[in-house]
Amino acid sequence: MLDRYPDLDPDEGEVLTEELVVTDDVLVKAFALGPGAELSPHEHGDSTNVFHVLEGDVTVIQDDSEEVVSAPGVVLHERGVAHGARNGTDETVVFTASLCPLP
Repeated sequence: MLDRYPDLDPDEGEVLTEELVVTDDVLVKAFALGPGAELSPHEHGDSTNVFHVLEGDVTVIQDDSEEVVSAPGVVLHERGVAHGARNGTDETVVFTASLCPLP
């Protein structure tokens, strides 16, 4: 089976994750945020991180800024930039994070 789209169904306030691709040079991880859930801001000093918003409307946090990004959407987080995500809706939000190179 080629399709690696995850079947994640988080509860309210819950963050579920699943590693979809792990190779020597890239990590692709899926995140499903239930209503009210938040992925706390963090950074990757040696890696670029790209969010691909697949379902819903997610509030993306980047340094001191916040912006709602709707599916389909793509957000670049340069190396060393603090980033996170919050679901301020009543629906599940799903996005992937691609990290390259691996930290």
